[in-house]
Amino acid sequence: MASIVSLTPHFSNPLHHPKNLSPLSISLSPQGSLLRITRNHTNASRLSIRLRDEFCRPHYSYKLYVQNKFPRDIVVRSELAATGAAGDGYALSELKIGSQVRGVCFYTVTAINALFLFVLMLVGHPLVLLFDRHRRKFHHFVAKVWAALTVAPFFNIKVEGLENLPPPDTPAVYVSNHQSFLDIYTLLTLGRTFKFISKTGIFLYPVIGWAMFLLGAIPLKRMDKRSQLDCLKRCMDLIKKGASVFFFPEGTRSKDGKLGIFKKGAFSVAAKMNAPVVPITLIGTGQIMPAGKEGIVNFGSVKVVIHKPIDGNDANMLCNEASKTIASALIQT
Repeated sequence: MASIVSLTPHFSNPLHHPKNLSPLSISLSPQGSLLRITRNHTNASRLSIRLRDEFCRPHYSYKLYVQNKFPRDIVVRSELAATGAAGDGYALSELKIGSQVRGVCFYTVTAINALFLFVLMLVGHPLVLLFDRHRRKFHHFVAKVWAALTVAPFFNIKVEGLENLPPPDTPAVYVSNHQSFLDIYTLLTLGRTFKFISKTGIFLYPVIGWAMFLLGAIPLKRMDKRSQLDCLKRCMDLIKKGASVFFFPEGTRSKDGKLGIFKKGAFSVAAKMNAPVVPITLIGTGQIMPAGKEGIVNFGSVKVVIHKPIDGNDANMLCNEASKTIASALIQT
């Protein structure tokens, strides 16, 4: 004989309770292969399903809801009960909070280091202007110490291809992919006296912006053609006087880690001044501090790949070769 069970749907919100909803009767055949569902009112509606056929389908609960108008609460609860593991949401939340805490610690460490080391740069600045106006080795040494002390508690940096760096006294044009705010910290640890191209607004930041000014970073207004021309002229003048310059040819940080299209400004400078182009690939900075999420610091490590210098007097060739070289190292990761 078939077993019969009466079922009255439960609603968490009384306002959602339908007015004319009657209890359901569920009967199971003795063989256990046929299920009958009946709504107990005058115009009773019936639904018979074979367990082997229907319940093996991936969306059976949705079909039952549509065909017999089951209460939505029953369907949703059954779906949630079958997926996920206890504590998954908490693990994700804790991971996010941990990255935020690490972000606060990162900026605290870098600010404390900057305060002390900036004073050192400020005291030595008159002598730097007197004896080493263009390269500013002393300031770059201080910046290297600052960057190394800041990143050491949070991630490791592995460098490949140090032998490919030109001699310290050789002016060159360095180019790299750009993934994160951490790229500057990473590159400063190399200890080379190159001048970064930076947005003019950065120089207004207390301590950090002032330190970049003392380092001799080159200001640039991105949408101002006159500022762009002045920037390129200043780069050529620095190379002529023995200093190196550093460009991010993509122009902005990549949000997906993929290499963007290179602009030709850096390579025009290299071609006109007959200076070598040194491509550098940065790997991992975008995962630790993604673009647009500068408030977090995730766990991870950074890899710096220094490629062999590229020589030539054709800006297009230099641009294409540098882009291919950097992209090849990114693809291998």
